[in-house]
Amino acid sequence: MTHHKLKLPSKICLGCGRPFIWRKKWDRDWEQVKYCSERCRRHGGSAKPGGGRLNPATVRG
Repeated sequence: MTHHKLKLPSKICLGCGRPFIWRKKWDRDWEQVKYCSERCRRHGGSAKPGGGRLNPATVRG
């Protein structure tokens, strides 16, 4: 028997701008959850274009 994820609610993280899905630990306060991780919560709303990911073409090494 295979395990299939149910269709879980998702939101966009205010810290990194990427989507994240519901987790069991957020069951009681999903409406107040704004960030996908502790790291994003600490850095607040500093969302960067492109979800904060580096573009290899612009990185100088």
